[in-house]
Amino acid sequence: MKHRYIYTSLTRISDLQEKGFVLKQLPRDQWETGDYVICEILDAGSNKLNLELSNGRMRGVIGGESIVGALGERFATLEATGTWKKVEEDLKMDVLTGAGLLGKMTSKSVFIPNMIQVIYTAHAFRGEEKMTMDSFVKPVEDVPFEIPVALFVGTSMSAGKTTSARIVTNLFKLAGLKVVGAKLTGAGRFKDILAVKDVGADVVMDFVDVGLPSSICPRKKYQHKLRQLLSKIAMQKADIAVIEIGASPLEPYNGDIAINAIREQVKCVILSASDPYAVYGLMKAFDIVPDIVTGISTNTLAGRKMVEELCNVRALNLIDPTTTDELKHILSSSTGFSL
Repeated sequence: MKHRYIYTSLTRISDLQEKGFVLKQLPRDQWETGDYVICEILDAGSNKLNLELSNGRMRGVIGGESIVGALGERFATLEATGTWKKVEEDLKMDVLTGAGLLGKMTSKSVFIPNMIQVIYTAHAFRGEEKMTMDSFVKPVEDVPFEIPVALFVGTSMSAGKTTSARIVTNLFKLAGLKVVGAKLTGAGRFKDILAVKDVGADVVMDFVDVGLPSSICPRKKYQHKLRQLLSKIAMQKADIAVIEIGASPLEPYNGDIAINAIREQVKCVILSASDPYAVYGLMKAFDIVPDIVTGISTNTLAGRKMVEELCNVRALNLIDPTTTDELKHILSSSTGFSL
């Protein structure tokens, strides 16, 4: 009984695994984003695919197993798109992210393996109450957000944001600072904020903590959820917040709202770019001048030269240890902390 279901990482804010629930089928027109649902695995997809558990560990799957995940949407430029709103009468869905984001796949890159296919079994209920991610979000006092921010943005997913945030978090911790790490937008995965936790961040959190499976939602709803999340971050009374905007601000994850909400507190912007021309486009679209451009576009001298000549900003490959002294200098100058 203990292993009846695979609890994906979107259930990490809940007590479903500890306190249990009952199954109740709901008609398709009563489904909503953030609902906790149980699905049976029809096709395990590629043997390279794993599910992310509530503790962040990855687990392989077998056809016929059942998972607990949340209905949501994904619109990734490099991997796949999908939404629960496109689920048809056969009730078949796909696991859109390893975190248990569930919906009907609408497109997929030819470069990624076949996704895990599931079929809806039921919603999770307790008594007459449908269990949703919001069921486990406690009210948050509205606290002004006044923590200095090191902001990490990217021109696309997989551009190097999380790697850069790990490197910078480590430097802040070596300087003896209290660091809170947060991801404000994206599609729910635990691994990104855990990566920052692994290098010493005192506290980590993301939009999942305020009840969103991904940050694709109506703008007013996201503004409300963001206010809750920023208040939770502010309560940590950290010296510095290492904040990542998942995906790209140009994608439909409400990244523009997130950036504008914290703009006054941003002391340093590190932009991870997959292409030098994308740097220029993002700078123009969001009126952002990064202190550093890093990521894939800085892997070679040619890429760094193009970024600097085209955009007049400093390009550094942060995974190259020879750039650490300059990185420390830029962080010290921009944040006011001695590194």
